[in-house]
Amino acid sequence: MTRVLHVLDHSLPLHSGYTFRTRAILKAQQAAGIEVRGVTGMRHAAEGPASEDIDGLAFRRTPGAASGPVGLREWREIGALARTVEQIAREWRPDVIHAHSPALCGMAAARAARALDLPLVYEIRAFWEDAAVGNGTSRDGSVKYRLTRELENRAIAASDAVVTICQGLRGDLMTRGVAAEKITVMPNGVDLTLFGAPPPRDEGLARDLDIGEGPVIGFIGSFYDYEGLDDLIDAMPALVRSHPEARLLLVGGGPMEAALKARSEASSAAHAIRFTGRVPHSEVERYYSLCQVMAYPRKRSRLTDLVTPLKPLEAMVQGRIVAASDVGGHRELVTDGLTGVLFPADDPVACAARLAALLDSRAYWDAMRQAGQAHVAAYHDWARNIHRYQDIYQVLVGAAHRGRTRAAA
Repeated sequence: MTRVLHVLDHSLPLHSGYTFRTRAILKAQQAAGIEVRGVTGMRHAAEGPASEDIDGLAFRRTPGAASGPVGLREWREIGALARTVEQIAREWRPDVIHAHSPALCGMAAARAARALDLPLVYEIRAFWEDAAVGNGTSRDGSVKYRLTRELENRAIAASDAVVTICQGLRGDLMTRGVAAEKITVMPNGVDLTLFGAPPPRDEGLARDLDIGEGPVIGFIGSFYDYEGLDDLIDAMPALVRSHPEARLLLVGGGPMEAALKARSEASSAAHAIRFTGRVPHSEVERYYSLCQVMAYPRKRSRLTDLVTPLKPLEAMVQGRIVAASDVGGHRELVTDGLTGVLFPADDPVACAARLAALLDSRAYWDAMRQAGQAHVAAYHDWARNIHRYQDIYQVLVGAAHRGRTRAAA
């Protein structure tokens, strides 16, 4: 039985897209007969013991906190995580080390893999320098941006195989000179065992929110600038003129929350927009139940053109109609007119027109829902896609074994 040690930035019990993808990968690998463990770096912020089991998954934590100026602090983080990875690997003896972005994890895993002569897989979920620009914590071309990109390139060079979540990231890596045969695309996926039948409308919650009878366009997630929620708010006056009962439900929070609320209050469609704030993950399905359409109006940027999000796939599984901007990450997930609809990015007028046309075309909604669910089941089901990891591991473990045999001869 293959043993795989996953090196992670953070994990459960924290809730994020990162931790949910990690959980899905590790649970699917367990179900496929692979032994897995996880180790997190210093940025795992949840309190807890040094070793803990969560949802049947074993995690080890890296203790302490790094200090010092930018660059030195990250170097210390890498060193501490590398020591933890090496310690666990000597105890547990994995066959493969599988590191997940950011590059701090990749570099730490590379140190440990070299010391122990183990094969290394490095998985890139996004380029974190671009994510930092999208989140407003860095600037394109800044020292921090260039440093993060250089660390990423070094982690890639040190790995035996690279995994990305979409074709956009794969194409960018190839422009950097990474060989195509070194890269495997492992699409964002959904653990279908977590989803039952789409929930019925929660009438009590609808009354509490004074949401009316619909139609309801929803967004559930983090309020970052790149998500384009300002464009969605700006689209509402035109949409309400053609569909007076339409409502917009914004569930979540984040850096743009105050600005978005102010924008909504100044809108002529303020009466049609509802903010709920953040809600517990266990309550999310209740809010999905109120929405007929889930909207993802991401702005066009390097981040959104290269990276595929997870939320549209979850919405399809929930039997919701997906309306999304035509950035590259969405075009990999949504076939316009079949599994959802696309509208021009950064254009509230076009967004309103597309949503209005969608609300006028309800006769096609059942077919669109079925097509979306079938698409996820065929291409984004972790139980199916997990076999791509097994293929990578088998090749690397076989090559490592042959190398050791030759060295011992």
